[in-house]
Amino acid sequence: MCGLAGIARLDGGLLGPETDALLAELADVLQHRGPDERELLRDGPVGLAFTRLSLVDPSDGTQPLVSDDGNLVLIANGEVYNHRELAAALPSDVRLKTGSDCEVLLYLYRQHGLDFLRDVRGMFAVILWDRARGQLVLARDRFGIKPLYYHRTRERMVLSSEIKGLFVDPATPRRFDWERALAVPALTAAPRFSAPETCTWFEGVESVPAATVLRVDLRDGRTTRHRYWELPTEADESTDADTFVQRYGDLLEESVRECATADTELGLFLSGGIDSAAVLAFARERVPDIHTFTALSGGTRANGDAEHSDWLARELGVHNHQVVFGPDDVPTPEEWTRLLWLSETPMTGPEIYYKHELHRFARAERPELRGMLLGAASDEFNGGYSKDMAGDWGTFLDGLGEMDRATALDGHPALRHWWRGEESLLSDDALASLRGGGDTDVYRAYIGSEYSKIEQYNVWHEDRTAAGSGIEARVPFLDHRLVELTAVVPPALRPRLLWDKRILRDAMRSRLPRRIAERPKGPFFYGPGTGHAYRMLVRLMRADGHQLVERALAAPGADTYLDGPAIRRGLAGFGDGDTDSVSVELLLRVVNMGLLAELAASTPRLEDTSAGAVRSVLPAGRHPVTDTEELFAAPVKAHDPSRVPVPAKGLLLLTGADGDEYLANDGQIEFVLDADAPVLRVLRRLDGEVTLAEALSGAGVALEEVRAELDALLDQQLISFDG
Repeated sequence: MCGLAGIARLDGGLLGPETDALLAELADVLQHRGPDERELLRDGPVGLAFTRLSLVDPSDGTQPLVSDDGNLVLIANGEVYNHRELAAALPSDVRLKTGSDCEVLLYLYRQHGLDFLRDVRGMFAVILWDRARGQLVLARDRFGIKPLYYHRTRERMVLSSEIKGLFVDPATPRRFDWERALAVPALTAAPRFSAPETCTWFEGVESVPAATVLRVDLRDGRTTRHRYWELPTEADESTDADTFVQRYGDLLEESVRECATADTELGLFLSGGIDSAAVLAFARERVPDIHTFTALSGGTRANGDAEHSDWLARELGVHNHQVVFGPDDVPTPEEWTRLLWLSETPMTGPEIYYKHELHRFARAERPELRGMLLGAASDEFNGGYSKDMAGDWGTFLDGLGEMDRATALDGHPALRHWWRGEESLLSDDALASLRGGGDTDVYRAYIGSEYSKIEQYNVWHEDRTAAGSGIEARVPFLDHRLVELTAVVPPALRPRLLWDKRILRDAMRSRLPRRIAERPKGPFFYGPGTGHAYRMLVRLMRADGHQLVERALAAPGADTYLDGPAIRRGLAGFGDGDTDSVSVELLLRVVNMGLLAELAASTPRLEDTSAGAVRSVLPAGRHPVTDTEELFAAPVKAHDPSRVPVPAKGLLLLTGADGDEYLANDGQIEFVLDADAPVLRVLRRLDGEVTLAEALSGAGVALEEVRAELDALLDQQLISFDG
């Protein structure tokens, strides 16, 4: 992993010496991506900044890389896994000067032009300056694993691996793109297919698309877009199910072997599910002493992830670090703001937080570790969500059809009244015709949607959470050969191979214990134990007088797009106990948008912010379930009935027009209570003089009926006990 940045004149002019300071600033902003070295280059119309994290050939991989004739200059972020075989096929007069896996790209471009990435396997973002033609070439890998953003005007273009780098340039707008962001269906968890274009969340910021080469003429700014890879659409009817399974297993083994190649230490995130377990099964053959890292939280303890990862690590004889997220571990508002600025997406939530903390622990525990193997992106192309969405393949396809229809109707709202819940009199073919045709294979359309989602969410946050600790995330399941294989499974074989990831389970049957190979899919933190994560989010948003919420509501644009009273009521409506309501995460995303609007305007330096203390780990020999009852037990408050509960000075009970009761403190609503809630009868009797026993007796309420609510009031310091 590295940090890339650049500046280029688009009007035939040259960059002046004043550009040097801007290039240095760009390198400073991206220092966390490449802490090992940095290089700056300004020559003619182009300036480049490069920060390096060394995984391959640490002593001889300095960039920029220059071709033997001096005409081509390149900086690249990522890995070219098949660089040796590509180098072997170059013309005989080519002599590579370094051991860098990326140097081969110079000569592939010289040989094949815009098709130079056709045979490249790996993950990469590329900035290539073709001096002879006066052109800048920008490119990304097939799935957009490695990021590259830009802002352009008529005169020049600024590029960066992270959006925050672009804000160094005064010409780049520093505004959150409210209208575009609010239109992203994934932000509200709407059952829609993903849009093909990636939203960058900020005005004036564009992303080089995945699987695409952009060629920019530096004399006039004319830009050519060349798509060098597409998901295959023709089904392979000549291959039977067993052969598909065999090919899949062989390709996955090769992909893991390539991803597990490095000249520095690699680790692995182990969840206890089949995806990360499959990567581990192959990776330990190349890295037998590999260290694995698991999140031990209330959620992963409840859903079995922590226990299964511990068991599998023991079974395979590898190190496993169970990183503890206790019930009282809540990030501070400052720590959350830093994570959000690092991630650059309002989708930042519990999954991103946990992974960020795992990377931090891994780097602190293993200082030489530079790369992390992940089991990510298996579900999207192997039918991993099918069983969550339906009871069988037929109803799964029906559900996809409804999502496809809803997505189409979003673009044709005038037609929506024909589909109002009852059976429609119009066919879906009619809708397809009205929207200009389209793919009638709804599963293939779904795969296209998952492909877009990968770039918008999955690889986006996997890159940032790793980069924040100077680690490169490696994703074996995004070898394009694996995705191509599952994409061409014919419809007749899809129920056999793509229901509940059967193709992967069967491929790993002889390579993993049955307990893991057949373990039902479990999300990273959703499902059993979700309430633990959501309780953390509620406490985060309420911390320090609702600091994050109030900052979000004061951010540029928030007064136009956000309903402050509704947001405050929503937060007040959540109890302090475990809640499974997805509304918690949706509310956080709204808060995140406001915070990103604030951060874009103020553009803090990441190195000036604190991520807090690195987490602790479960001591060796302790079981993540049987030996952690005390650690994850719900805290019990000591409510002595003889003591006097004292309400906060600004605490008021208000009755709304809807009949609900509102508990407010200093004019701010904290909780919404049903009119017949037992705790409400108790609160009405608290005057700072009666004991708790007297209040309970007068209300006709037992302590156990209101213990949880009293705990919440104590946590928020809305009541206290005298003495």
